[in-house]
Amino acid sequence: MSPPQRQVLPANVKPVHYDLSLKPDLTTFKFNGEVTIDLNVKETSNFIELHTLELELSEVQLSTKEGKVAPKETSYSKDDQSTTFKFGDNVLKAGESVQLSIKFIGELNDKLSGFYRSSYTENGQTKYLATTQMEATDCRRAFPCFDEPNLKATFSISIVADKEYTCLSNMDVKEEKSVSETQKKVVFNTTPPMSTYLVAFIVGDLKYVESKYKFRDIPVRVYTTPGYEKEGQYSAELAAKALEYYEKVFDIPYPLPKMDMVGIHDFSAGAMENWGLVTYRMVDLLVNETKTNLATKLRVSEVVAHELAHQWFGNICTMDFWDSLWLNESFATYMSWKCCDHFEKDWKIWENFVGDSLQMALSLDALRSSHPIEVPVAHADEINQIFDAISYEKGSSVLRMLANYLGEETFIKGVSHYVKKHMYANAVTEDLWASLSEVSGKDVQSTMNIWTKKVGYPLVQVSEKNGKVTIRQHRYLTTGDVKPEDDTTVYPIFLSIRTDDGVKEFVFDKKEQELDLKSSDFFKLNSDTTGVFRVNYEPERWQALGAAADKLSVEDRIGLVADAGALSVSGYSKTTNLLSLTSHFKNEPSFFVWSEMIARIGAVKRAWLFEDESIKEGLKALVRSLVSDKCHKAGWKFDSSESFLEQRLKALLFSAAAANGDQKVIDAAKNLFAGYIANEKSELDPNLRGTVFSVAATHGSKKEFEALVNLYKETPLADEKQEVLASLGKFEDKELLTKVTDMLLNGTIRTQDVIRPMAGMATHRAGVEHLWDFVTSRWDEIVKAIPASLTLLAYVVDCATRGFTTKEQYQKVEEFFKDKDTKAFDQKLAQALESIESRAKWVSRDSKDVADWLKVNGYSS
Repeated sequence: MSPPQRQVLPANVKPVHYDLSLKPDLTTFKFNGEVTIDLNVKETSNFIELHTLELELSEVQLSTKEGKVAPKETSYSKDDQSTTFKFGDNVLKAGESVQLSIKFIGELNDKLSGFYRSSYTENGQTKYLATTQMEATDCRRAFPCFDEPNLKATFSISIVADKEYTCLSNMDVKEEKSVSETQKKVVFNTTPPMSTYLVAFIVGDLKYVESKYKFRDIPVRVYTTPGYEKEGQYSAELAAKALEYYEKVFDIPYPLPKMDMVGIHDFSAGAMENWGLVTYRMVDLLVNETKTNLATKLRVSEVVAHELAHQWFGNICTMDFWDSLWLNESFATYMSWKCCDHFEKDWKIWENFVGDSLQMALSLDALRSSHPIEVPVAHADEINQIFDAISYEKGSSVLRMLANYLGEETFIKGVSHYVKKHMYANAVTEDLWASLSEVSGKDVQSTMNIWTKKVGYPLVQVSEKNGKVTIRQHRYLTTGDVKPEDDTTVYPIFLSIRTDDGVKEFVFDKKEQELDLKSSDFFKLNSDTTGVFRVNYEPERWQALGAAADKLSVEDRIGLVADAGALSVSGYSKTTNLLSLTSHFKNEPSFFVWSEMIARIGAVKRAWLFEDESIKEGLKALVRSLVSDKCHKAGWKFDSSESFLEQRLKALLFSAAAANGDQKVIDAAKNLFAGYIANEKSELDPNLRGTVFSVAATHGSKKEFEALVNLYKETPLADEKQEVLASLGKFEDKELLTKVTDMLLNGTIRTQDVIRPMAGMATHRAGVEHLWDFVTSRWDEIVKAIPASLTLLAYVVDCATRGFTTKEQYQKVEEFFKDKDTKAFDQKLAQALESIESRAKWVSRDSKDVADWLKVNGYSS
């Protein structure tokens, strides 16, 4: 099947330079603008087509060698989001340069896209700032432009604003001059050649902190609205060090004269890598060294490192078109883990990666409704849907696998070669493979094309018979029903096998192969879980591996538990195999292995949500048997002398014990909440805060609800706000849940945060049922409040269906959406339906087995 035709602008002209002036008004929420675009004429013609969206255009003028001319005709295409100006015949002559000037008016919208407004409260008063979010195709909302990544140009930007406001853009300030008693004009230096989606400008009352660590003579600053700036110091210091680190790693100097990072109160994504002016959600940028929990600190570190990696891989060298989005996002994800590992060795970042990024990738890519890493994109509407775990997590997992195969040093040299070769230009995936092949001397392209162009990944089935060990690969699907047409790809698997004699490595690129091993030997496939595949063993081998935990690395043990959990969902292995395996790991020391075990048993609990209570109570008893003693012994007081991971494990055990009915821990959490609300805030460690709030909601009523809502309104801490929102979904009383869902649409909760309470509801039966009723009964309001252009709408659909586990619920979802416009989230909807189907099959297949195992092992009567 041939790829769909790209929806792109005609190639008769090419932009070279933009001279842009903007005048935003934060009272009327309008902005006036003027843009002059220098164009090279590639083909003799009589028209210019460029992108515009929700802009009112006036005074259009074309300057040529012959003079100035206005268009004879102007037309707009809603589908293409473009305006076409027609001039006299052959006004545009090939080889000449012309200038197109346009005046325009736009709206500082509340859609979190283009040039938009963000609100915040200061001393009880609502205030606003104007900011931008151009990726993927929203620069056209801010000014008329050629809004495609491979149409790079330079930009000279100036902003007219009130004198008390700070004005920021990609570059440093060239000059600032007064234009009236109250207003100034800020002119910025010209940018290097860059794509429109990276253009940024911000106007508002902003304060900053600057890094104390000096990165050359380049100022590295974090800006926020007043009162938050001190919490930006952590990110400022990390950013200065990360820029220096990336300079050395890539062997390419950071080319801009400054690096500004800005916390925005209303923001659709996590962060955006605008060149020299990176924007963030507040929670993904700010760290209070005494009040921020460690999980948030890790998240902030990873996000900052991710965005700064983009300054090279994405900004200097940019993907040619959106079907190569993974080139930007996968690599920035991989490099962010590498950067964090460089600075924080005791965080064990690559162990974290195996339980986090890799498992997210394998989970989504196990669905038929997944997509290849390189996915054909034709229309602007399709682009937002590919900002998902395939483009980020699967891509970064494939890069980690490749780096392990080539050797990390060789891999990075190849990447540096690629960026240098395509500096200030655009590239495609084959260009990266070419550079890696040139540097490594290996045929990277033929091996890696399969991993990026094919959907899915393999399951390696290990068979042991007559003392011989044979492996066979076929596609893995969560639904377990692989058909011949699903299984045509033979993956080149970089296979590493851990044995008593060390690690053996080779490329397994056949359907079946006998290994040079005896079934009496100790072995474990996918050493350190570097490969992007699952492994299934004979039942006896699973038992042996569970008993041989001391021979396995932490990454091995995470992978083993993850594979056992995933294979039970798809039916390749019994769920009781997972339950037995986790029982072997009761003395496990690693936070990451515990996290994986608790998550996998949690997945069983959620799949059995609408089943017999005795099974759910038995599963809770199993978790208590694993964590309670360990939790009680560790306690819930934290000490700064404890390591990062010791503290995270203590918090995890407390959370698991509370969620699974440990009364001692539940009582402790209730007491901590009562003290916290009574203003004894020092008594509640930030690492326990989210769990304590959840316990208060799960076991609480109107009193706890009101306390949490007040806390949400009053706390200045971004991560605490998120913890409160997640807990609000945990109430079981229908009246309180109705109040929560009302808050999602009445402005109490910011649009960007609506999925937080929804995710909380999706974890328990009353919440699942209430959330579905809310979404279906108020769908029109939801679509109006959350524009389809935002990926948020897809996540609303995901949350609303995430807790469903039966065929009847599958049919309800299918029926509701059959007459809806699902264009903006059709992939997410297909994935949701497939996930419900797999859970229904899982429960039907393994219910008796799980019930019997729980009885035999004393967890249920």
